[in-house]
Amino acid sequence: MKETELYQPVKNHLEKLGFLVRAEVRNCDLTATRGKELLIVELKTRFNLDLVLQGIDRQRICSNVFLAVPRPDNMGTRRWRGIVRLCRALGLGLMTVSSRGLVDVVCDPVAQTPRRDSGAHKLLLREIAARSGDYNTGGSSGRPLVTAYREQALLVAQAVDAGLQRPRDIVAATGIARAPSILQKNYYRWFERAERGHYRLSDLGRQALKEYADVLNINNIKK
Repeated sequence: MKETELYQPVKNHLEKLGFLVRAEVRNCDLTATRGKELLIVELKTRFNLDLVLQGIDRQRICSNVFLAVPRPDNMGTRRWRGIVRLCRALGLGLMTVSSRGLVDVVCDPVAQTPRRDSGAHKLLLREIAARSGDYNTGGSSGRPLVTAYREQALLVAQAVDAGLQRPRDIVAATGIARAPSILQKNYYRWFERAERGHYRLSDLGRQALKEYADVLNINNIKK
């Protein structure tokens, strides 16, 4: 769908609402008036930063600014939900145009501050507090991230490598109350059960101790 193919459906939609529509007025893709009311629509074949910047620039002229794009095949994707939240946060209206020329107003140009997710807020603070240091590089895609859980699993692995086999001894040595759960669930496949209630390191576990040696330097367990 070309930008020119978006124009006519949007124009028809606005004219049904009583607007007088004109195209390409002072660099605006579409302008519409109804009495003293002014509305601007910027058209793009895909949602991108240029479209957002155009919309923000048009807000200097009036507050009634819409962005119009082709209707996505799947409106339930994380990206599309993010686009809608962005438009609402910036006070930009959003329209979609289907291949049949049907126009849907997804949101109106009224700024809405995103609602605070208190659960996500608490989880983020808890994860920050549980990490003993900053072992990751922002934006990197190298080794798996050192989360609080991975750090605890590494300390448990270090304890096993130091000769501790029973979960209760590992808890006493590391202070990690969920060490038995880490051993039993074996999420990273670092542990092997030697016998009932006793564990040893797997090859993956020994490899992890080498790969994350920088993390373990802060809490060495002596053999």
